[in-house]
Amino acid sequence: MDPNGQSTAVPNDGTGDREARAKEILSKDTKKIPEFQYQKLMNETARNWDLSGCWSGLSTQYEQRNTTNFFKDRHWTDREFPELRPSGGEKSSKKLLAHSRLPPSRRTSELGCGVGNFLYPLLDINQELFIYACDLSTRAVDFVKADPKYAEGRCKAFVCDITTSPLTDSIPGESLDLISALFVLSAVPPANMAASIENLKTVLKPGGIVLFRDYGLYDAAQLRFKPGSKMDENFYVRQDGTFSYFFSTERLEELFKVAGFEVLENQYVVKTVVNRKRDLSMERVFVQARFRKM
Repeated sequence: MDPNGQSTAVPNDGTGDREARAKEILSKDTKKIPEFQYQKLMNETARNWDLSGCWSGLSTQYEQRNTTNFFKDRHWTDREFPELRPSGGEKSSKKLLAHSRLPPSRRTSELGCGVGNFLYPLLDINQELFIYACDLSTRAVDFVKADPKYAEGRCKAFVCDITTSPLTDSIPGESLDLISALFVLSAVPPANMAASIENLKTVLKPGGIVLFRDYGLYDAAQLRFKPGSKMDENFYVRQDGTFSYFFSTERLEELFKVAGFEVLENQYVVKTVVNRKRDLSMERVFVQARFRKM
């Protein structure tokens, strides 16, 4: 949805036509960036996240007053993932909790917490949650900790590169009931995805669940990348040096099954986003999934 509320999303079932158009567009972009540029971007990952477009150009005073308001709160997360709701919620939530074998009081980790736009709405609606929140960006974690709502009795924020730093340095091993990975794994180079999943597995209890949502194959954002942005198959670099990978459900399932997870849900969510003010429409494709540690 447009930040100014000018866009609406509606379901889209035109899978065949959508895929055909997308394949035609992507077939024209086969050239990958040079190896030296690829390695340079890999070495500057953390730096580029701290200097990415969402942060650059902000004065200190502006940051203190307005930056956390720039990012929209993710109030949709508990609707899409009932596991995050209080245990005394509606019947559908109770059924899902029973199916997932989760306790009423749950310890959770949010990967890629940003400035807290997922963290704080969840803490507000569910007093039973304790959330470990981590992000690659030092600046993002600083914003989380500076928020007046930050309370160490309910959350812990820390900097972590999940591709290289053990989560067990900050979270007790096999202590979590849930891990949310929302638009996080797409920023990880494909070669590091398996190691990242193994990393999060170390802090998840047996029977614990990973809640996943990220960019799907043939999403409008993938089709908008210009030539010279492609790093690998379905993997691109943005102008600010950050990465974006677009998942197929098959590839995602393979990654988690190899790591020892059971698939509870793994599907595309396809919507046509219409901006009436600009008379534009685009087809957004996401993958939504749940994986349980066996």
